[in-house]
Amino acid sequence: MAGEFIVPVLAWLAVIKALHLGTWPALDRTLGSLAAAAAYPASVLLFTLLSWYCGILGLPILLALLPFLAGIALAGSRGFYTKERLRSTFAWDLAFLVPFLFMLEVRWINPTISYAEKFMDHAFIASIMRQPIVPPLDPWYAGGTLDVYYYIGYWMNGMLGLASGVPSTVTFNLALPTVLGLAVVSLYALGHLLLDRHRWLPVLALLIPNPSAIYHIVIGNSWFDVLWGSTRTITDTINEYPIFSMLWGDVHPHVISIFNQGFLLFLLVFAYMRWGTLTTRGRVILCGLAALSLGSMPGINSWDVLIYAPVTLIFGLLVWRRYGGSALDDERSWMMLVAVPPLAVAAYLPFYLQLGSSGIGGIGIVPAPSDPVEFLLVHGFFLAILVASSAPDIRRRPYLLAAAVPFLLAGYPAAAIAVVPLAYLIARRRFTAADTLAILGLGIILATEIIYLKDNMGETYFRMNTIFKFYLPAWLLMGTASLAIVGEWLGNAGIDGRMPARVERVLPALAVVALLAMPFAINIDFGYGSHTLDGAAYLEGSHPGDAAAIAFLRNLPGDQIIVEAEGGDYTYYSRVSSFSGIPTIVGMPFHEYMWRGDAGRITERSVDVRAIYEQPSRAVDLARAYNATLLYVGDEERDRYRVSIPADVLELIYDAEGVQIYRIPG
Repeated sequence: MAGEFIVPVLAWLAVIKALHLGTWPALDRTLGSLAAAAAYPASVLLFTLLSWYCGILGLPILLALLPFLAGIALAGSRGFYTKERLRSTFAWDLAFLVPFLFMLEVRWINPTISYAEKFMDHAFIASIMRQPIVPPLDPWYAGGTLDVYYYIGYWMNGMLGLASGVPSTVTFNLALPTVLGLAVVSLYALGHLLLDRHRWLPVLALLIPNPSAIYHIVIGNSWFDVLWGSTRTITDTINEYPIFSMLWGDVHPHVISIFNQGFLLFLLVFAYMRWGTLTTRGRVILCGLAALSLGSMPGINSWDVLIYAPVTLIFGLLVWRRYGGSALDDERSWMMLVAVPPLAVAAYLPFYLQLGSSGIGGIGIVPAPSDPVEFLLVHGFFLAILVASSAPDIRRRPYLLAAAVPFLLAGYPAAAIAVVPLAYLIARRRFTAADTLAILGLGIILATEIIYLKDNMGETYFRMNTIFKFYLPAWLLMGTASLAIVGEWLGNAGIDGRMPARVERVLPALAVVALLAMPFAINIDFGYGSHTLDGAAYLEGSHPGDAAAIAFLRNLPGDQIIVEAEGGDYTYYSRVSSFSGIPTIVGMPFHEYMWRGDAGRITERSVDVRAIYEQPSRAVDLARAYNATLLYVGDEERDRYRVSIPADVLELIYDAEGVQIYRIPG
């Protein structure tokens, strides 16, 4: 890796470790040996929340670091950081660092902000880092803010970038390594709750592909086609799985949220399994952590809360049923059920009050359900494990197979497949943590065969977002449950007893080496690589004029609004606002239409931008109507419009390599 990026990476890791060290002591008495693990995701979420409130209050963002530094000082003065304690957290440090380095290699190979949703993702991060205010400015809708979208995940990464002094184009490529590292820590900690041995197995839910990917590999497709084809398996939908999302590289809400989903599952399972061992203080802290995680979900990826709010309530009921269930509840088992939801809402209450999104348009019945073969190519691995685990029950009570009949008669064969293991898990009535996770995951994929949430994606892709956003939580729920079952099978088979101790010690090291070698052993270069961590570095070769001009704009102080060409979505247009974070009149118009609807008058803005470039008599007045301060003229503007601007009334402030930037008179 180029030496120039060692310092930014180390600075980024130093901030995360400082947050971790400042949070860990507060969790130690509650979570015990798992406190150091939980402190990784908990500290990042807490820093995000504190910095967000600094943004609301207009305070310097770096003030959000003070509670963590104070925590380190206080714990240090009390002798908390002993050699034994620091040594005990080494495994968790590695659990974060190894996947972080793996993804860092992946991003170094494919760093460019140039395709899919990357322009959008970086635009939001750049806007937030340029002006860290709440709600953040919308870089593609001058005068508007991001109160129409879930932006907290972008805020999280932007604040880590500001705290570590890393520019947004590098922050973009450090975001997913951080997400994967935090997710691995969370699921590894969950493995410590679910299994006595092979506790790393739940982590595989983040790393294994679906059966469709295996099929594409077998038929000899390229890696690009393997990844793309395996996530478009169910017709007219998107069915991503975690390792695809990581390799594809969009720093998008559904990907950022993966670590927080794993963290909440860890907290809920911890409460279910260990509530009775906690003091009242410990229960309060655990409820606070669960509220912090659940409360962050609507702002990181709002679709998640539609799943995890009910999941939290279900676990709250299970805790109450297991430890209380009476009027004289000495265990205070009602706290998870009663305290967590309102605390979660309160944590980010200003977000809800500011939210201007129109939301979904209701619930519809799926008229064209999934093909059963396509369904199995997505969920087949986990379904096979869950059916196999139910085999003894199937032999004892074969009549429960009749649960599939109504769905078959109604024309929903994929739902009929999912309902079989679901029926047996419910009839078993064990409701262990693993069984409960499996039941919840199966319930999601069953429900999405029957109903969908209405949005503006059109008739063909009517259930695309429902499948897209709900399948990832289902994958994590079924995946962790299924892999925990595999761990139980391995333990019952006595695999550990037959494995030499030396081999058992060497295997983890070999797995680490294999993981870190994989990005180089397998060609995962999608053709956008420039072997750097700067996502904008490729512009110097492909668009040198824009590269220099954008570098100039990124250092331009003050509140600015820039006029640039609008050329549709998923194109190189809107590149100036995306790379600089300076708002433009309109960019990526379909995205803006999805968020703002007809009230946004997106088409009118596009027409006005054309007039600014082509009608010199109207240009200044139209630009002033949007409070624009800058006018950008580069190759894309000349290709898109018949450029004729009133240069005599504009101030030329930049002119190099075919790009001119004018200041618009106030």
